[in-house]
Amino acid sequence: MTELAVYQYLLIGLIFIWSGFVRSGLGFGGAVLSLPFLLLVHDEPLVFLPIISVHLLVFSSLTIAMNNRHAVAGGGAESVSTVDWAYLRRILPIMIVPKLVGVVGLITLPGGVLSAIIFVIVSVYSLTYIFNRPFRSRSPFVDVLFLVVGAYISGTSLIGAPLIIAVMAQHVAREKLRDTLLALWFIMVGIKLVAFIWAGVDLQLVHHLWLLPCAAVGHVIGLRAHNKMLQAETPTFFRIVGAVLLTVSVLGMWQSLA
Repeated sequence: MTELAVYQYLLIGLIFIWSGFVRSGLGFGGAVLSLPFLLLVHDEPLVFLPIISVHLLVFSSLTIAMNNRHAVAGGGAESVSTVDWAYLRRILPIMIVPKLVGVVGLITLPGGVLSAIIFVIVSVYSLTYIFNRPFRSRSPFVDVLFLVVGAYISGTSLIGAPLIIAVMAQHVAREKLRDTLLALWFIMVGIKLVAFIWAGVDLQLVHHLWLLPCAAVGHVIGLRAHNKMLQAETPTFFRIVGAVLLTVSVLGMWQSLA
């Protein structure tokens, strides 16, 4: 990460607190709801994607381990695992190849082109939030299509979650959905990090020293909010987030073109 102004570092720290909160609270959105803001502060996707990837590995594994420990302590055969591993084994073979193709695109695309692609994808997502029309799959064919496209987008930019969730939310019990998503992100992000290392991408290890604590603060807040989010429908929250994301994406596309 090149030398930035003090206010830029402060903004990046705040955005990673937000990222940690969203990831642990919802089980998704740590990238899609934070990357557009990060790119407005510093328009270099390959600076932030390795940092977000490492955060996903750390906090997803911690969350799953803690929840499964509590489940075992609570007793009961059905509560031993909070992850639907059987469903993950069904969908991973569908997603691996498009994921790898997306990672190759990420590494080879110019930074400006990649930023523009990210802003366009996020703009589409933001409209689904604003109009409360999330992606929905009603057939096995659409399931496969969403998983393939979502895996490819996840490979290029880590923001394929809305398409993937459109499928998984219909096949995974609600109380297991977050941890199953986190397990999926762990596997998919592990593939991306191996590709980063192979391609010689800077993992920004020095910046983990201060950004991991920022994300940890948001992570703890999100864990406490998760149960309330499970019990509440939050269309107003997502409409506000969608409006902000659309504004940020339009500004980002304008900045990229300029």
